[in-house]
Amino acid sequence: MRELYNVSASPHVRSGVTTRSIMRDVALALIPASAVGVYQFGFSAFLVLITSIASAMAAEFLWKRFVVKKKTPYECSALVTGLLLGMNLPASVPLWIPVVGSAFAIIVVKEMFGGLGQNFMNPALGARCFLLICFAGRMTAFGVEKASSHFMTGAASIDGLSSATPLAVIKNLEDTKQICSSVSLSDMFFGTTGGVIGETSTLAILLGAIYLLAKKIISLRIPVAYILTFAVFMLIFGGYGVSGDGFYYLACELCGGGLMLGAWFMATDYVTSPITKGGQIVFGILLGLLTGIIRVCGNSSEGVSYAIIFCNLLVPFIEKATMPRAFGVVKKKKGGASK
Repeated sequence: MRELYNVSASPHVRSGVTTRSIMRDVALALIPASAVGVYQFGFSAFLVLITSIASAMAAEFLWKRFVVKKKTPYECSALVTGLLLGMNLPASVPLWIPVVGSAFAIIVVKEMFGGLGQNFMNPALGARCFLLICFAGRMTAFGVEKASSHFMTGAASIDGLSSATPLAVIKNLEDTKQICSSVSLSDMFFGTTGGVIGETSTLAILLGAIYLLAKKIISLRIPVAYILTFAVFMLIFGGYGVSGDGFYYLACELCGGGLMLGAWFMATDYVTSPITKGGQIVFGILLGLLTGIIRVCGNSSEGVSYAIIFCNLLVPFIEKATMPRAFGVVKKKKGGASK
């Protein structure tokens, strides 16, 4: 033979995509929603974001320096965790709240279970739920600045009359006429409402999601399954049916709270979501159902954070049930052996 093929040891497929590049793209995709939050809530929101990021990076550095005692490449995961946690905090919280939350996310949720790739739930959401349990009053003090306020004024100019989030307002109303007159869908879409720093603007979140889809960092399976399942659930059990008013109510539920931020940026986390295609769809469906149940049947108007971390615990079972069989392997029958 005149032409010989030299086959080297596996792996044969190489890619320029690294953990650092993925985390960098996720951080870039979060910039629009972060920028809207800072513009809306003022300098206090900027301080919360910076403090959360710096605390997460410091916690990771100190853990690796004094506990692991081994040099590892910097992967930017702490930056993304800190940014996501800061975006899930109200702008009015004191700065020690993001410090405590970042330390919990990095050390307890991630590093104590083996570091990046070994955590059993999303670190940012795990920390947010921890803070909600420990400091419920501070974590639910939402606000939106007056239109005449300036960027540097910070939390001092937050309008206390607008402290309730749109979802909380909807939860306490009895019919869609009151919803239409009390809640502005356009304000919820563009981000001029109360809430945590990074969840108020659906438009900004979607812009970041489009960037991640274009870079092929995430796929549509989990977010679409999540949002569609939630939408169907709310149309059936939301109490307003399939009508004009019902669809307005549904649109408010979709744009309000952390649904969009959770569906596109946290439910799609590589470590805490299924790796199988079928498992990702099942995962999204479970997220939609659980979020709908919490919002409709529970006392809370939210539910995204608890839905995601609960479903994170189910990922090993989902993957086991949806793992495709190897070619030529026959499923084992009862009382018989597989071939």
